[in-house]
Amino acid sequence: MSLSTAQLLRGLTGLTRRLPVQCARIHSKPPWEELGTMDVAIGLTSCFLCFLLPSGWVLSHLESCKKRE
Repeated sequence: MSLSTAQLLRGLTGLTRRLPVQCARIHSKPPWEELGTMDVAIGLTSCFLCFLLPSGWVLSHLESCKKRE
């Protein structure tokens, strides 16, 4: 590494040390309402339909896509 590159990197890291760093203030509170069984079932079903079903379809049709050249 040349001397000018080392000085440039040292200068850039020096600038970042002087910048203020904001810490995230995350406060968690208990939920206002408890989730019911139906809410959980609807959430899990929608996740299954949105993510697992399309990927399963692609994996099941992978061989037929390979045969079409």
